[in-house]
Amino acid sequence: MAHLANPLATAEQLYRRSTFSSLPQDLQEAVFFATQCLTQAAGLLLELPQSVTAQANVILARYWLVDSPMAHEFSDVSAASLYLVAKMGAFPRSPRDVSTVYAYLLSPNSAFFRTPSAETTTNDPTSYYQTEDQYYKFQKNMLELEARILYSLSFNVHAALPHGLTVTYLQTLDFLSHSRQEISLRASQYLNTALLSPQLLYLTHQPHALATAAIYNAARDLGASMPECAWWEVFDVDREELGFLVVGMRSLEGWIRTRKEELPSILGQGMPRRKDVEAEMKLRSGDTGDAEDEVMRMMDSKQEAE
Repeated sequence: MAHLANPLATAEQLYRRSTFSSLPQDLQEAVFFATQCLTQAAGLLLELPQSVTAQANVILARYWLVDSPMAHEFSDVSAASLYLVAKMGAFPRSPRDVSTVYAYLLSPNSAFFRTPSAETTTNDPTSYYQTEDQYYKFQKNMLELEARILYSLSFNVHAALPHGLTVTYLQTLDFLSHSRQEISLRASQYLNTALLSPQLLYLTHQPHALATAAIYNAARDLGASMPECAWWEVFDVDREELGFLVVGMRSLEGWIRTRKEELPSILGQGMPRRKDVEAEMKLRSGDTGDAEDEVMRMMDSKQEAE
């Protein structure tokens, strides 16, 4: 049964991530959410199965447990994770395809994390055209990051997903006397949403627990009749763990809405980059470095003139 379980984050890893990170918690969470969404969008454009993209989300989250998000450009980490997972399975994608998709998603022409406008509703290939130099630079960064991810994770890139277990559990419960297609879809939607959660639900809970929580949430949303007994214990999930996961999955929508209002410069102008996060941090700290640099340049120019 080892193939149905995942290596989970340790308490030390979670503590170090929250305590020693160079980013404030709200920025760290926003970067994580945006990068996971970018990975999902790229998976769709590359026509990859959701299982491949979801595994890439899990690998990316694991990597950022052991390395700082600010160590590399966020989009490069997303591309390397997706490329790595895709090429290990039956749906490999060429570096050129990956490069083209990410160039589009990061361009002003893309609607990703942008308010619809004339620029995003008209297709302008020049906005995401890549020269050969740009392509080779992207490919070099992606392949270097792929190797770094493998090294950081000790080449353990196994990622079991809860989607298959969810359907099996629903069959055991006779789909809670509800439409099997409708309740299966709703449960899968909760599982896919949990991939984006900054609470790292896929790194702190095993697939069987995630599947049980998704079924519970789907049943609540659709008004399906659940057994009156503690049915989740049959699937080796206790009440406390179930409650935490149920709340965690359902709270993401409200969290996203709040963060978008608080961080429009990070989650409202396309995919954020490291320079955007650094600018936000300077703004918060009241850094006047730019003004000081300008004064120094003026003084240097005056001395040269003299």
